[in-house]
Amino acid sequence: MELSCKSEYALLALLELATHYQSGEPLQIRQIAAQQNIPDRYLEQLLATLRRCGLVRSQRGAKGGYLLGREPWKINLLEVICCLEGSDSQSTDQDSGNKTTLESNLLREIWQEGCQAANAVLQKYTLQDLCEKRDAKRQLDIMYYI
Repeated sequence: MELSCKSEYALLALLELATHYQSGEPLQIRQIAAQQNIPDRYLEQLLATLRRCGLVRSQRGAKGGYLLGREPWKINLLEVICCLEGSDSQSTDQDSGNKTTLESNLLREIWQEGCQAANAVLQKYTLQDLCEKRDAKRQLDIMYYI
């Protein structure tokens, strides 16, 4: 189980949008890309996918850009990853053409249990939780000198 580059970039972009959620002003692709160090063209594709899933919405015009589709506390990490990777991205290939053995079935069962545990963790955390964790870590990183 790995976090793909696609999912990582999308989560970083959504984190940036969640950070600016209270202002209600849309962010342009180049702003998000510069802040999170994401290639512009790739981000454009990711945001289009996220828009189709309803996780972001776009606003046209001179002051246009992207906004979260819902409140940051209502978007969990699992739905973001499922939007980008598909809902069965962590499943194993059930019909590989090989003979099914007791051992291979056992490995599949354990893999499924691991995927279910990972999904439970991802479903537990929202974009709001990410913002709060980031802010807490930033506070810890601040050093005071006398």
